[in-house]
Amino acid sequence: MKISINRLKKYIALTESPEEIGALLTQSGLEVEGIEAYESIKGGLEGIVIGEVLTCEKHPDADKLSLTTVDIGLAETSQIVCGAPNVAKGQKVLVATMGAMLYPTEGEPFQIKKAKIRGQASEGMICAEDELGLGKSHAGIMVLDTDLPNGTPASKLIEVGQDHILEIGLTPNRADAASHLGVARDLKALLKKELCLDSVTDLEIEANGPKITVEVENPTDCPRYAGVVLSGIKVGPSPQWLQNFLKSLDLEPINNVVDITNFILHDLGQPLHAFDADRISEGKIIVGKSPKGTVFKTLDEKERKLSGDELMIKDPKGGLCIAGVFGGVDSGVSEQTTSIFLESAYFSPDIIRKGAQHHGLKTDASFRFERGTDPNMPVYALKKAVKLLKEIAGAKVASEIIDLYPNPIEDFQIEVSYGHIDRLIGKKIPAKEVKRILESLEIQVINETETGFTAIAKPYRVDVTREADVIEEILRIHGFEQVALSENLNTDYLAEHPVKDLNKLQFKLSQILAGQGYLEMITNSLTKSTYAEKSGFLNPENSVKIFNKLSEDLDVMRQSLLYSGLEVLARNINRRQTDLKYFEFGTVYSKAESGYVESRKLGLFLSGKKSAESWIEPSKSFAFADLYATVENILLILNIDLGEMSVIDHSPFEYGLQLKLGEKILAEIGLVEEKSLKLAEVRQEVWYAELNWDLLCKKAAGLKKYQEISKFPEVRRDLSLVIDKAVSYDQVKKVALKAGGRLLQRIGVFDVYQGDKIDAGKKAYALSFHLQDQENTLTDKVIDKTMSKLIQAFENEVGALIRT
Repeated sequence: MKISINRLKKYIALTESPEEIGALLTQSGLEVEGIEAYESIKGGLEGIVIGEVLTCEKHPDADKLSLTTVDIGLAETSQIVCGAPNVAKGQKVLVATMGAMLYPTEGEPFQIKKAKIRGQASEGMICAEDELGLGKSHAGIMVLDTDLPNGTPASKLIEVGQDHILEIGLTPNRADAASHLGVARDLKALLKKELCLDSVTDLEIEANGPKITVEVENPTDCPRYAGVVLSGIKVGPSPQWLQNFLKSLDLEPINNVVDITNFILHDLGQPLHAFDADRISEGKIIVGKSPKGTVFKTLDEKERKLSGDELMIKDPKGGLCIAGVFGGVDSGVSEQTTSIFLESAYFSPDIIRKGAQHHGLKTDASFRFERGTDPNMPVYALKKAVKLLKEIAGAKVASEIIDLYPNPIEDFQIEVSYGHIDRLIGKKIPAKEVKRILESLEIQVINETETGFTAIAKPYRVDVTREADVIEEILRIHGFEQVALSENLNTDYLAEHPVKDLNKLQFKLSQILAGQGYLEMITNSLTKSTYAEKSGFLNPENSVKIFNKLSEDLDVMRQSLLYSGLEVLARNINRRQTDLKYFEFGTVYSKAESGYVESRKLGLFLSGKKSAESWIEPSKSFAFADLYATVENILLILNIDLGEMSVIDHSPFEYGLQLKLGEKILAEIGLVEEKSLKLAEVRQEVWYAELNWDLLCKKAAGLKKYQEISKFPEVRRDLSLVIDKAVSYDQVKKVALKAGGRLLQRIGVFDVYQGDKIDAGKKAYALSFHLQDQENTLTDKVIDKTMSKLIQAFENEVGALIRT
């Protein structure tokens, strides 16, 4: 949002520099992102002076050039070669002197230098309108009618508007500051100065004009609607001061009527709309909705189908304007307009937001309406606009002000405690200072007691509805920098905070995964509904649909990280990057009976080769064990048990494992089935794991406990077991850990055999057992006793045959 310092000075006596004003506003929460100098004529006509042509002769070596001598107020005259057909002796002209920079209307800037043109010296340039950026004409040089002496700077003759423009990064909550008046209100409180508002008077009918009546169908959509009829309008260019103001805000002047409505919008924050009164059918304005599918042609000549939910300004024949968003092509002000109906309203922010989003329209008016304008401003803004229209466009008032406001919006009443002010700010601010700050912000203080008061905030302060909001207002004007750190730091929380810092936990795990060669990706939460419809494991009924979808490919929120990740893999594979290790922390969404549900997941993807081709060893493709090892390592880092493990073969996996803690799924790991790969157009094998990050964070047990390295040696013993194929390694491991007791430190598999040397339906595991006592050296007797326990447990609990 752009704010003019010159315009702010109309509201408040500013002696501070633009930089000081910018710093003050930034400290108070209105972040000034940049300050730039503005000149209505670029370069400010620096180096351009009034001159008089003393002689004008034909150039000896060029038919279309003239050789002139010009008095520019120096001791000696200047010889200038001029190509304009209208140059003549005795003319007063504008001359660009040596070294002057010119900023033409079209083309690049250039500097005037001493030159020779067809053999004749030229010491300057007699200028045309477009060469100075004053217009578009290049038919000839500008001939002046002035008595100013030769050598007078051109800026004395032609007014150059100069200003400084603040670029403010307005946050969504500060709708009240979306105008020059709003920013001036903050400066009033910060600088302890008075605010000067333009005076307006009641309107008196001065002429006849079209009779306009207004009907508001639903006051909830349009709580207040005001308007007035003006006649005798002369549509034409705006005065220079108004054009300069609009140009300084990067707005293009259109005509005096439209420019005044834009001026009021940026000055007061109140959008206005001018309708050609003679084109309003039956003299009746209707504020309401139109049927779904109605075609409405907007000012940009586009035909738009209405959703039926947007608010419309209509007449009995049809739509005139999408309320608060965009005007219609058939109702706007043109050069032939002589009477207007000037609208000034307060619309419900919700209904304006819906209309703007549905049609993809973002205008200066909708920007303000959908955040919340001042319901007490419409009539004042109307009177101020009428005052300007009378001065600039010759308007005459042809009706009384229509003001439909059946249910006035009440002020916000907020109970505030001095104790809460001191606690949240961290500093005791005297009650007198608290009251001064709030009243300087137009927040009234009533019902004062020793412990607190009632704050009355006007409706335009849509961000001041709670006690915390009032305290924030006090702090930002008092100054964040005024709150010193105490010698003894302590914190008083508004709510309980978890002991674990989940952001640090995620960051730590991200670093570890990156160290293992994984790349992090962040994908769009919006995805295709066809994934859920064709996946076989996602329920389309649970998809969260987007009402104002950006495209058909982004019409629902994702239920899984799988498909957004596969899209990334497909993009890389299509660009011949086939060896991929990715991870993503992301949120998934679904509908349930209780409402909408969000949960956080961690997705892991492996695809392609584990190692590149090398003369040392052949390349290997990623396998299930690689992904399982990563998941196991994550659980080890978070100090979480693996939980219950079971084999799965349902979508989206060809096969895999599921880890559960109690009844909750901790992770699913496996090979992605062909059907899901085809949906995302992935043409190579993909291993995928999806972990329940919310559950992981909840169960993470913090730092692992460490102990001294044992002084006593570790012993390894191996066994070969023949077991049924249905028995999983996880079952074997649990039996071993239970039977081995404290001496069994770890167990590993170093060979698996399935073949004709053992019975059908059987498999053989070669296992290693690592035994260690932390207090004594293990003896053969103790080792043999432990191994006997293991053998007996394997035979009894999993039906194992011990191979010798």
